[in-house]
Amino acid sequence: MTDPVIVSARRTPLALRGRALAGADVGVLGGAVVAAVVADAGLAHAGGIADVVLGNCVGPGGNPGRIAALAAGLGPAVPGGTVDRQCGSGLAAILDAAAAVRVDGRPRVAGGVESASTAPERRRDGVAYTRAPFAPPGFADPDMLRAAEDLAAHDGIDRARQEAHAARSHLRAAAAVAAGRFDAEIVAVGAARRDDAISPHAGVRERLPALFPGGTVTAGTSTRIGDGAAAVVVAASGPGLAIRAGAVVGVDPALPGIGAAPAIEAVLAASGVSLRDVAAIELVEAFAAQSIGVLSRLRLADDDPRVCADGGALALGHPWGASGAVAVVRLFSRLVRGEVPAGTIGVAAASIGGGMGVAALVEVVR
Repeated sequence: MTDPVIVSARRTPLALRGRALAGADVGVLGGAVVAAVVADAGLAHAGGIADVVLGNCVGPGGNPGRIAALAAGLGPAVPGGTVDRQCGSGLAAILDAAAAVRVDGRPRVAGGVESASTAPERRRDGVAYTRAPFAPPGFADPDMLRAAEDLAAHDGIDRARQEAHAARSHLRAAAAVAAGRFDAEIVAVGAARRDDAISPHAGVRERLPALFPGGTVTAGTSTRIGDGAAAVVVAASGPGLAIRAGAVVGVDPALPGIGAAPAIEAVLAASGVSLRDVAAIELVEAFAAQSIGVLSRLRLADDDPRVCADGGALALGHPWGASGAVAVVRLFSRLVRGEVPAGTIGVAAASIGGGMGVAALVEVVR
């Protein structure tokens, strides 16, 4: 049995909450990328698509995968579904689609979408809250900011190291913009055509206060909440990125930021590949401390040139349910649009609130 192949991949610009994409809901964002990848894949009629599966975290409900399928003009006969694995949702949706393609060979659209700007306010007993629990009573359940601070303390990751990591992400992203390396992957939404969070002057963040008394994590070393969508077409064959392995793992909910590391180790073991043989890694950078914690567990340097070579979520922003799919789109651009040789290996991964990790290992096929 051959492995499913990602044959097209696109994303919207990524915008900070309340900015360039503030008026675009999940249907607009998801519909834009779904329509684009279907067209890119040469699937002229909706009957060629078996399903649309999108990750989403904060609503508004109503099955964003189905809404995006209809908004993309695929017609009522094409179903849609939605996956919630928090920050790993978009990547998990792609793995789910790949598993389905293995069964019947019919192409799927998969990815993620998040509109933090238009998500409804959540209330319980009349009191607003920002997130649902990631774990039940009896388990640690830190929010992501607290978890990043705890991981920094646990691993001894000081503020200077975090600031250097965040600045590097911005500088790499700014260089990618200047070189036009994002242009082919972005689908314009209204007037929004470029990511709006990248700052080549990231060093100013050194003046920001710590977010916890005596802590090391700052706003500058934390990703910003974003809006955006990303999608791919997964087919039974074709040129693109063959999905050689995928994994979802669990870790201690008290340190959820480390989840990507064992997930990456799992896909390496499943495919018989050594990390030194991987040419490109896209890690969802929720926080500098979290990213460093994952890299250190994999025995990789903070500045490994293979990791987020064009910057990551620290620079681009973090539309939760979409970020894992954005990582796959970035791999597609780096490896397929970048015309690297067949056989080149890439990895995408994310750590997940509640103590999980997700990863995929892909190989260029021509």
